[in-house]
Amino acid sequence: MGAAAKSVLGCQLAVLVLLVVGNVSLMARAQRNACTTELSNLNVCAPFVVPGASNTRPSATCCNALQAVDRGCLCNTLRIASQLPSQCRLPTLTCGAN
Repeated sequence: MGAAAKSVLGCQLAVLVLLVVGNVSLMARAQRNACTTELSNLNVCAPFVVPGASNTRPSATCCNALQAVDRGCLCNTLRIASQLPSQCRLPTLTCGAN
């Protein structure tokens, strides 16, 4: 294989690698955006999770919004939220059954 052919092949390979990396980056951004949208749709559940709320049974709209959230998105969000107190240099929360 000549030097010119190797150079062209090397350039093609570099372009392919850049396309793959770019595609992975776009997919990750799309997943973040989808997660953000899914979580923001949970605002319809707010009346059912506020302590002292008169209606503690979630509406069908709330249940549908919760069902639409990707489990990985929800688990990661809860994991990150649980770390907020320590990240803000606040005492760790210990939640009871109440």
